Amino acid sequence: MEKRIKITVKGFVQGVGFRYFAYKKANEYGLTGYVKNLINGDVEAEAQGNSGIVNDFLSDLKIGPSGSYVKSVITEDIPLQLNEAEFEIK
Repeated sequence: MEKRIKITVKGFVQGVGFRYFAYKKANEYGLTGYVKNLINGDVEAEAQGNSGIVNDFLSDLKIGPSGSYVKSVITEDIPLQLNEAEFEIK
């Protein structure tokens, strides 16, 4: 079953390659969506794909790349985007 979630990652997650880490993992999993830095220092992502794979991606983001420190992760189920073709860094 397909699902899409919005993810907000809090902690030391900017300037450590977090967006590239998320981009690489999403492409390995075949997910669509995006990842971007927020002005408050958080990282926001949306990920869409098979429910189990989205959960695996979320588990990876809770760990993050080396050099990052993930304090908390907030998720929200959101509507599917039907015409999305890739995962991108914004």
